[in-house]
Amino acid sequence: MGNKEDQHTYSISDLAREFDVTTRSIRFYEDQGLLHPTRRGQTRIYSRQDRVRLKLTLRGKRLGFSLAEIRELFDLYDADRSSRSQLTTMLALIDERRDSLEQQMEDIRIVLLELEAAEQRCREALETLGRDAEAKKKGP
Repeated sequence: MGNKEDQHTYSISDLAREFDVTTRSIRFYEDQGLLHPTRRGQTRIYSRQDRVRLKLTLRGKRLGFSLAEIRELFDLYDADRSSRSQLTTMLALIDERRDSLEQQMEDIRIVLLELEAAEQRCREALETLGRDAEAKKKGP
């Protein structure tokens, strides 16, 4: 029963359409060692595992992981099917990503405060210029 599902294969265009990515992106992920399709002549044939790995790669990218980090997780999973080292590494990567995002949020907060201060100075300068121009029109 499950064997038939495991035997299902996909073309590059099937996967591109399903995940809304270009075939060029899929070939790039293959070049990076994330996907391992078999070949029938020039045609790439992707397995169920390749489909899952593509899905996980795209999810990892959305979470901000590099392709090297995603490949490391795949390599760990392939070496340790119990997933202990993979899960430990994933937790470390999540901590790093969270720290990075929190730092970016702090940096953005500081930049927003600086922008608000600059905006306020500009508005005050415009008001001053406007008052000076009115005073000149009215004369002494």
